[in-house]
Amino acid sequence: MRSDTERNRRHLIKAAARLFENSPTPVSLAEIAKHAEVSTATAYRHFSSVEEVLHAFRAQVGSELKDFSARQTTRGMAKLEAVSRHWVSLVLEHGGAMAQMRSHRGYLERLREGTGYLTPQAEALAEPLRQTTEELGLEDLGDEALYLWNALFDPRDILDLIKSGRTEGEAAGRLVAALRGALIGWAAAEGPQAD
Repeated sequence: MRSDTERNRRHLIKAAARLFENSPTPVSLAEIAKHAEVSTATAYRHFSSVEEVLHAFRAQVGSELKDFSARQTTRGMAKLEAVSRHWVSLVLEHGGAMAQMRSHRGYLERLREGTGYLTPQAEALAEPLRQTTEELGLEDLGDEALYLWNALFDPRDILDLIKSGRTEGEAAGRLVAALRGALIGWAAAEGPQAD
């Protein structure tokens, strides 16, 4: 990609994040283009919809999480906690723009289809979750461990915890503890099922 093309794309993603952070009403691609100081036509060359810009933004944040995860030297629960805490920090850094991502389709369906913006986040968490289940003496829960993490670490709910008076550290600590319990409970329910 040419440098000016890449620059325009970055500006569009950054403008969208700023607009979604502060806008109580829906944002259009034309508004994003205006704030990015590019033409609407340029915006449409990069993205076909506002949702596509948000997906690119979420993939970018997921890549930050993946890079952070790759730099960790710890394993298992310690690594999972570090990565999860970093996610909470990213959510707080990017605020409202993170809470805009909602889909009518389920997490597992989107994950298994390879939905682009979920991939880096899943890659950041797969190894720490697998190591944590091993450390806890549980069978590997695979995608369902990611599902549990996603359910607990939803950006809207993280922001809600902070607004309700929890500090970043308290929110992250409680969510990690709840995830640990959820993994244990989920694995315990894997036994033989009654008909």
